[in-house]
Amino acid sequence: MTVSRLGRGLRMIARLRTLPSRMVAVERSVRRMEISQREQRREIQQGLAQLMLPEEVVWRGQPPLLTDASPGNRVFDRGALCRQDSFQQPYFSFWTSRLGEGLRYHRKLWEFVFISQALWERGVCVSGRRGVGFGVGREPLTAMFASEGVFVTATDLAPDGKAETGWAATKQHADGKEALRNRAICADDLFDRNVEFRFCDMNAIPEELTGYDFCWSACALEHLGSIEKGLAFIERSIDCLKPGGWAVHTTEYNVSSDDETVDNLGTVLFRKRDFEALADRLRAKGHEMSAMDWNPGEGAVDRYLDMPPYRHDPHLKMMLMGFTTTSIGIIVRRGEAT
Repeated sequence: MTVSRLGRGLRMIARLRTLPSRMVAVERSVRRMEISQREQRREIQQGLAQLMLPEEVVWRGQPPLLTDASPGNRVFDRGALCRQDSFQQPYFSFWTSRLGEGLRYHRKLWEFVFISQALWERGVCVSGRRGVGFGVGREPLTAMFASEGVFVTATDLAPDGKAETGWAATKQHADGKEALRNRAICADDLFDRNVEFRFCDMNAIPEELTGYDFCWSACALEHLGSIEKGLAFIERSIDCLKPGGWAVHTTEYNVSSDDETVDNLGTVLFRKRDFEALADRLRAKGHEMSAMDWNPGEGAVDRYLDMPPYRHDPHLKMMLMGFTTTSIGIIVRRGEAT
């Protein structure tokens, strides 16, 4: 073998040895291209969404508030996604008025109504019952439950922790009991008698919070740091209940994908698979998570995607970090034997 042929052979061996690292580099390049293409598709989707805003006759001032409405029966026998058709039902007008809100197509209002209706249907929104709310902020639910004679323990993150989640900037954080007082919903004497407030980290619920008939949270658990922390909170919240008690929680739901999502950030997006896994975890502990209605809605307002800066309405589905998201409500009953 000549020296030149030997040199070519050595160079070939050297190239073969570098092949695995070169393949890894190519794979990473392909992944970057795929990510870039997904981002481009989402940008196009965002642009199209702006053209999809329904005519004002569909959403502005609609649906009309029904003044003779009442709570529904078996409205939420399952968990559900926020949908346009919910806003058009008599029970929705009833709870909107009861909560001192204005009727508009907004998913936050849907969350309040979902929690109120789901707990009312299950017979725990009555005098003599006890409920605990987590991450209550300045929402009207505490005052509404208190006005029904329910004793409420309202909790929120301590002031030294609120900056970590960004809640202080949104001015939605409750610094104490007075932040929850709402005289249009609940008379002062009832509020003073039926409401207590305490600080609580949802990632570390105190052991003494037990024996409640129900618990709730409204779009708070997605801020706990990860999908797993959010699911763990739901599991832990069940421990606060009496056997047979009810937990009703709302949070962010990823409509776009059951695979790609946002995790390990200040806001996370839960997928269908996450809730299916949660149902299995709860079942293994003797609890029951209600079946889910996964229908995202087909109305004109359902199809509109709101984007920053978000509108006052319509705002049922929004673009968040490249994903279409909406609100989801889940219902869990603590096992009788636990």
